[in-house]
Amino acid sequence: MTESSEPLRDVIARHGLTASKALGQNFILDRQLLARIAAVPGIREGERVYEVGPGPGGLTRALLEAGAKVTAVERDRRCIPALEELSDAFAHRLQLIEGDALRIDEPEMVPGAHVVANLPYNVGTALLLKWLSGDMWPPWWRSLTLMFQKEVAERIVASPGSDAYGRLSVAVQWRCAARIAMTVNRSSFVPPPKVTSAIVHIVPGEQPAGVSPRTLERLTEAAFGQRRKMLRSSLKQLDGALKAAEIVGIDTQRRAETLSVAGWVSLARQLDA
Repeated sequence: MTESSEPLRDVIARHGLTASKALGQNFILDRQLLARIAAVPGIREGERVYEVGPGPGGLTRALLEAGAKVTAVERDRRCIPALEELSDAFAHRLQLIEGDALRIDEPEMVPGAHVVANLPYNVGTALLLKWLSGDMWPPWWRSLTLMFQKEVAERIVASPGSDAYGRLSVAVQWRCAARIAMTVNRSSFVPPPKVTSAIVHIVPGEQPAGVSPRTLERLTEAAFGQRRKMLRSSLKQLDGALKAAEIVGIDTQRRAETLSVAGWVSLARQLDA
């Protein structure tokens, strides 16, 4: 039996692996589910994929079987031997990097890659914000297909006026299109997490002209940090913000969650004018 056909449960047992709570690990063993996740971004033969936290390599194998060239970053050195076996089985289309994804310079290492990852819950949002931030746009990545707690996934795609709508919604939606591709029951994982998960697919779009990512971040941080307050109260700490709101016709008696993404973009543009 080759590594490419060996059940992942057997791979885990053979290498004596257990999911690390400290690293936020939960393994998916169902090959059909992993193949469905790998299919979400529509990867073509030979396209580059960047994976964070591959663990024993279940999703990695599905991506390789889909024809991708995979660069995988893994902190847990216990998993490296299993991943090296995968690299050997797939003609070295898998490049392994042992390290912390929060410290990787992706534009230099994996430009033009699709990012596909079952992200550890404890660093998922931090990694997403890292990949969304900065002035470089279009970004180095072609798409993001990421596993989150369902609650976080709902915040990413939330519409104005909903309880889930907030800073994360605006950070994603002002220059990307995002959708929930599927939900993943907790029973699909070993060990099962306490929450349901979801796969979010994000594709970069056009960046609105005249808007600084940092200004937008400052505005939403101030407003959603005090989301129970009216904008006239939460934004007064930012010089010029209330005047900018008056100029673009935003009623400052509203609360942050009622203002659309386009409204936040207009306010940020005016604040920088």
